[in-house]
Amino acid sequence: MDYLLKTEPSEYSFADLQHDKVTIWDGVSNPTAVRNLSGMKPGDRLVIYETGDRKSSVGTATVVSVDASNPRKPQVKIKVSEALNITTLAEIKGNKLFATSPLVRQGRLSVVPLTPAQYKFLTSR
Repeated sequence: MDYLLKTEPSEYSFADLQHDKVTIWDGVSNPTAVRNLSGMKPGDRLVIYETGDRKSSVGTATVVSVDASNPRKPQVKIKVSEALNITTLAEIKGNKLFATSPLVRQGRLSVVPLTPAQYKFLTSR
């Protein structure tokens, strides 16, 4: 499965992930986002999206492991993959692939499932 993870770059940026190589993705509180995080499996592909002034997809990562022993606070270990040519929120909203996506319909959702076509659009630019 593919997912998009939103992050505030002033809190933890893709550059931080590139430096760290591996990190634990946690601190998610929205029930839908927590459910999405808990549903991840090792090997799932991730797009990292920076919020704030940037509002763009900026890189990729992969799920290494999932600890969902506390269903309210799952912890997902991810490893960095590669930087992307950025795709802005405006470009995403303008693409029909995302017309029904929670990414544009639920703007505050921090963990969003992606279809294979959406993942390809974000990563092959």
